Amino acid sequence: MAIERKEPDNRMSQIVIHNDMIYLAGQIGEGPDVTSQTISVLAEVDRLLAEAGSSKSNILQAQIWLSDISTVAEMNEVWDAWIDPKNPPARACVESKLVTPDFLVEVMVTATKG
Repeated sequence: MAIERKEPDNRMSQIVIHNDMIYLAGQIGEGPDVTSQTISVLAEVDRLLAEAGSSKSNILQAQIWLSDISTVAEMNEVWDAWIDPKNPPARACVESKLVTPDFLVEVMVTATKG
């Protein structure tokens, strides 16, 4: 089956679809703190999944990078309010140096069309 790429640029595609699998590029958000950036990131994940014909209920795996792991409780508060509690994905969350100091959280998900 063909591979479909959505919102490509010269470096990457924001969405890659193969069969019923949906792969999103790592998403970063806007705002001065982890809470606001996480809200922004998850809104973008919602938008991209909808564009791919899916939703957060079909997320299989989430990878989360925080520039400072001490902010995990703030990020988790937003995550826990957002995620479908009946369909939580497998998840990893680690501390990592992100592309710029302005980026405090990055999220990458793999989902299915469901």
